[in-house]
Amino acid sequence: MPDYDALMPVIRIVHRTSAPAAEAWSRLTDWERHGAQVPLTRTIIETAPPTHQGTIFIARTGVGRITFDDPMEVVLWHPPAADSPGLVRLEKRGRVVTGWAEIEIRPLPGRGSEVHWREELRLRGLPRVLDPLVAAAGRLLFSRALTRLLER
Repeated sequence: MPDYDALMPVIRIVHRTSAPAAEAWSRLTDWERHGAQVPLTRTIIETAPPTHQGTIFIARTGVGRITFDDPMEVVLWHPPAADSPGLVRLEKRGRVVTGWAEIEIRPLPGRGSEVHWREELRLRGLPRVLDPLVAAAGRLLFSRALTRLLER
């Protein structure tokens, strides 16, 4: 049986910011703000704050009645501490979008931090020949979202 995760489009983004790791973490794990960065999308939090392992939220994208949901669950939650990196992992559990995303935040010597955004996703029903296009579009969309989320 094929390893479908290995066949998914891979998105990798590295971004440096002047924000300390704890501040970058706070901005990048504010799930409601994520929806505001993706066109025609809003985020619905299904579990009570604060975020923790087991938190579930939905990114709902569309116009009017034509929408699809991208439900995600936080399966790993390790905020940064002192000089150690933080890592959050989301599993995408939708009927349309599947895969996972990780956001790792590494403190830099002095001031600032480095963010590593890794994502593997699959759009069900889309031919695999379009995977490179999905990865390129995802890289562009998530790079833009990452930059905006890190702004004040």
